[in-house]
Amino acid sequence: MTPLRFSPALLLAACTGKGVDDTGAAFDPTAVSLTQVTVGDLTFDARVAGPEDGELVLLLHGFPETSYEWRDLLPALGGAGYRAVAPDQRGYSPGARPTDVSAYTIDQLDADVIGIADALGADTFHVVGHDWGSAVAWTVAAAYPERVQTLTAVSVPHVDAFSAMLADHDSCQYAASSYFDFFVTDAATDYFVNNDAAQLRAIYEGIPEDAVDAYVTALGSEEAMDGALNWYRANVEDRNFTSPPIGPTTVPTLFVWSDADDAICQDTAELTASYVTADYRYEVYPDIPHWVADTAGEALAADVLEWVGG
Repeated sequence: MTPLRFSPALLLAACTGKGVDDTGAAFDPTAVSLTQVTVGDLTFDARVAGPEDGELVLLLHGFPETSYEWRDLLPALGGAGYRAVAPDQRGYSPGARPTDVSAYTIDQLDADVIGIADALGADTFHVVGHDWGSAVAWTVAAAYPERVQTLTAVSVPHVDAFSAMLADHDSCQYAASSYFDFFVTDAATDYFVNNDAAQLRAIYEGIPEDAVDAYVTALGSEEAMDGALNWYRANVEDRNFTSPPIGPTTVPTLFVWSDADDAICQDTAELTASYVTADYRYEVYPDIPHWVADTAGEALAADVLEWVGG
């Protein structure tokens, strides 16, 4: 019988719980590093954690945030053996910032996600989204169900449920989404970036100061804010979404809603169950505002790990 042989790096990994890279050197799977992913003419900045051969989990941020939103989930997923990748999406990455509003329709945002997965060599992946990232996660799961292993949507419900409530002008959701009317205008850009981005800073009530600084640094310029707001301009009209219905979701889905979220009403959140035909879990975080990943990151990481592992 051939005796088993262990390299010093493997022994170190076994003793410390750290992984081993392709060279045999030990590495920390919970460490978050920066990288870039190129898809066609676009180059996306991204935060990554975990082994390169782990199952891919794509983390899609919302408005007006960046991949820094996922600072608690990235190390948690990486430490569990997943390859966690959080891109700064179209309009947010300087290398992926078209100037035309027409370049930001939901189908193109979906294609970015698939392109990133392809560039990372993943035939299938888990997807986690918050806010606009959640809307993209829903539509990716609908358009490419064969590619998506699990879906975790945070804050924003199934987009058909959202549209149904927005179509009712007497609904809580129609009133709660009144800010759409301003966000689609050209004037919104200057509103957020003028006076050292004072109005942008004001949005982040309850978010830790380090995160506020990170978001304002990334989005405090006219070019960056235009890119972020173009998501609204390209996909919203008359306070509703312009894209066609996506139909029932057939991918196992975790939906997380927080009851202190002023942007998403309870009846809209609860209607989501009617639009999922696969395994479905609905979690309500009490006393948490819209910024779930920023203010309840550890709880969210635990629920996401349980869901993708299930």
